[in-house]
Amino acid sequence: MSTSTPARTTGADGLNSSDVSSMISGKEGAIAEPSVIDEPGAIPYSVRKRAHLEDVLNRKYPTVPNPDDFYITLDGPDDPELATNWPLWLKLRNVFVMGCACLSAGWGSSVFSAALPQVMRKFNLSHEVALLSITLYVLGFASGPVIWAPMCELFGRRRPMTAAVFIFCIFHIAVATAKDVHTILICRFFCGFFGSSPITTVAGSFADMFTPQTRGLVIAVYSAIIFNGPLISPIVGGFIAKSYLGWRWVSYITAIMGFIAFFNMLIFHRETYTRTITERRAQQIRVYTNNWFVHTKTEEEPVDINYLVHKYFTLPLRLLVTEPMLLLVSTYTAFVYGILYGLLEAYPIVFGEARGWSQGVECLPYLAVFIGVCFGCASVALFQPYYFRQVQSRNGKPAPEARLPPMMIAAVLFPIGIFWFAWTGNSTSIHWIVPTLAGTLIGFGIITIFQQSLNFVVDCYAGCTASAVAANTILRSIAGAVFPLFTTQMYHGLGIGWAGSLIGFVAVGLIPIPFLFFHYGPKIRQMSRFCLHDF
Repeated sequence: MSTSTPARTTGADGLNSSDVSSMISGKEGAIAEPSVIDEPGAIPYSVRKRAHLEDVLNRKYPTVPNPDDFYITLDGPDDPELATNWPLWLKLRNVFVMGCACLSAGWGSSVFSAALPQVMRKFNLSHEVALLSITLYVLGFASGPVIWAPMCELFGRRRPMTAAVFIFCIFHIAVATAKDVHTILICRFFCGFFGSSPITTVAGSFADMFTPQTRGLVIAVYSAIIFNGPLISPIVGGFIAKSYLGWRWVSYITAIMGFIAFFNMLIFHRETYTRTITERRAQQIRVYTNNWFVHTKTEEEPVDINYLVHKYFTLPLRLLVTEPMLLLVSTYTAFVYGILYGLLEAYPIVFGEARGWSQGVECLPYLAVFIGVCFGCASVALFQPYYFRQVQSRNGKPAPEARLPPMMIAAVLFPIGIFWFAWTGNSTSIHWIVPTLAGTLIGFGIITIFQQSLNFVVDCYAGCTASAVAANTILRSIAGAVFPLFTTQMYHGLGIGWAGSLIGFVAVGLIPIPFLFFHYGPKIRQMSRFCLHDF
């Protein structure tokens, strides 16, 4: 009478599951209960575990049907769940909700600068140490995208953003209740880290919802929110800090704004990322039909840390290193973004120290920069018909270089505003309105360069939008963190005129960047591994 011999699965150590089982229990095919401490001479638990796993993997299982028959995708470009097919009111609701989150994050970055005099007196700090509360916040902006960009590629736009906004609010409350400066500095860093989530994610979400023809106008609004928050908040924060409310309410109000954004996101925000929408549909079908073969192509990706790190978490940094187009555009964006935060120190010197204006009042000239930002947004709106014609001439495909003409104009006007501010703000004999008006050109240049470079990046790197925007955010946030640290010393050491001129000369040196890409952009994109080439 013949007996069947079990299949042998031999591991790297020459043992197989049957041998190990016999050695352990004395009965073939029986696995003994693992002991906490191996007896002398016993087979190590790690070997027993590996042998058992090999036995499990080599058992005969039913044949799996062809996986291609069970792939789930969206029903073509007209699928109603695709974010680009949503009704306009739903898209605008999403834009509003995400805009509130971005506004609270940008607001928090600079509102604390207005409370620095009170914080310095409370904790007996030097100006340089107090400035770290701004620097660390913006450094949080720089470090956050390395995490949030891949998170939104893996888990969608909504979940990481909503969770991050909630934690952002908690850390602002911690700042408001802090008993020492160490708590303030640490919590300010994490405020920036979690606040960077909506700022990093929003551009990708806009790319999900809007076509290239309409995306430019929406990103203009988004850019205005990012810049106007830091511009207006010092004015409000200055009056709050010197009122009976005190400096702590500067952070309380930011937390309240964040909680409003959080509850709006929790109730009204919808997922826009096509991958996540498709995976959710597959999950619904699996539950409804009890057919667990149904899945999406992306669900077959290996859950391996090395794979995830290589594909997602290091991508923003790899883009910065390997993509000269992205590096140059991001460098220009970083410079104008750094100027925005440098102005937080320059304006109190020009209008507070030199002209003797009081706290809060010394920040009112920021309103001219705010007006310039509004003019910049209006110019982008007026430019849209030209861009539409360029897209139509390319059969509806994005036209990255067609984004650049407003940026080229702003590149010339921006240093003019810097020089104007420098050499009219250095003398108290010149009426205060003259350097104030220079802020309109500065604001126009900052917002136009920023939003058109962002549009350019989104059009060029449509296949990895979140990571490309994250790379841009990292570089500009580093600049935003560093500029306030040396602005005060530079203005005190060189004087208002020459300190401003130094910045103006750098701005002049960056003028060729948009002109270079306008003329040679298509050739440069053809050499890129990440840019879309079918333009």
